[in-house]
Amino acid sequence: MNSITINPAASIRGDITVPGDKSISHRSIMLGAIANGITTVRGFLRGEDNISTMSAFRAMGVEIDDDGETLHIHGCGLHGLKEPSDVLDCGNSGTTIRLITGLLSGQSFFSVVTGDQYLRKRPMKRVVEPLSRMGAKISGRNQGSLAPLAISGARLTPIDYESPVSSAQIKSSIMLAGLYADGETSVQEPTLSRDHSERMFKLFGASINRYDRGVTVSGGARLNAQEVIVPGDISSAAFFMVAALISPGSELIIRNVGVNPTRTGVIDILREMGGDIKLLEQREVSGEPVADILIRSSRLKGISISGSVIPRAIDEFPAICVAAACAEGVTTIRNAKELRVKETDRISAMAGNLRTLGVEVTECDDGMDIRGVESLSGGEVDSFGDHRIAMSLSVAALVARSGITVKDTDCVATSFPNFFQLLEKASVK
Repeated sequence: MNSITINPAASIRGDITVPGDKSISHRSIMLGAIANGITTVRGFLRGEDNISTMSAFRAMGVEIDDDGETLHIHGCGLHGLKEPSDVLDCGNSGTTIRLITGLLSGQSFFSVVTGDQYLRKRPMKRVVEPLSRMGAKISGRNQGSLAPLAISGARLTPIDYESPVSSAQIKSSIMLAGLYADGETSVQEPTLSRDHSERMFKLFGASINRYDRGVTVSGGARLNAQEVIVPGDISSAAFFMVAALISPGSELIIRNVGVNPTRTGVIDILREMGGDIKLLEQREVSGEPVADILIRSSRLKGISISGSVIPRAIDEFPAICVAAACAEGVTTIRNAKELRVKETDRISAMAGNLRTLGVEVTECDDGMDIRGVESLSGGEVDSFGDHRIAMSLSVAALVARSGITVKDTDCVATSFPNFFQLLEKASVK
């Protein structure tokens, strides 16, 4: 278990790109695998989570060529996957295990999915329950609520599912199962979660109908291979946005970032806090909105964050917490209970680590109150094996009074393998 010490920087400056979007990369493999023809993917994120997805589909007989720049996925059609000869290891990836469980539910074979020590603690009932209502045969630890999960492929029937939480993983798992159901499967959410699946289903030719807070998928549609260009991940860009905002004298451009409206909650939040953030050269690539992002250092203020913006920024909250710690006044976060069931309990983890850095934090069931300080203290903090916690605390170190040592940084490779090198490149000492 490696640690790294980050020292303060004078400012953040430059012109950078961040790795490809993790969510879109996952889905390009999954839909490319069950499409007809050869799908090409450029900008694919070669982080550990996406490699887990790639390995799982290779284990089911899908040929995937990777020359380091472009993937060529030789699709085998909707019913062409083969029974894996071993357990499918999803590593640390909640997206892999939850989405693939939906896909495997409609196959004609038996499979088992599992993951690392952290993933085996994460709740799976949220997808197992609706999939079981469709006729899926899934068993697992703690009555199917924890991995490993054993899946016996079955003939699925469509459902109209009202999800209790806004979650793209739940929605996407059911949508993938819906491709194998006889009829129309619908999923509705309290508020719309990220819509990468809907966009990519449409790109590949699936029969879908989108409405207000939901989507309907028709089973049996033929998917056709596509060229997918993956934009930079806004979740990865968020660390550098916060870094530039809180570091005096900073000006940073992040090129080619996905700015899907269901993912730009972090931009809306940081702008409301007083952040100087501009979107340049807005365009559309492979069905996804893309832009260059210009960030200048800003004097941030505390705000109240709750409601519909939460699912639009759910993965960025560790970085937002760092911005709040450097803002004037109190930032209040509510309706974010979903943060407790991520790679770690992100509410508890960020609250504890910020206290270590001299920040007053009051934790509650679905969020926290963060009182900003003039400067963070140095010290030793713990990522708890969570990549976003590790990167957020590394950003905090840039404006601390002394160096911050972040424990357990190997996890960063799950989503941003070159994070520390890029942070060093953008930091002016």
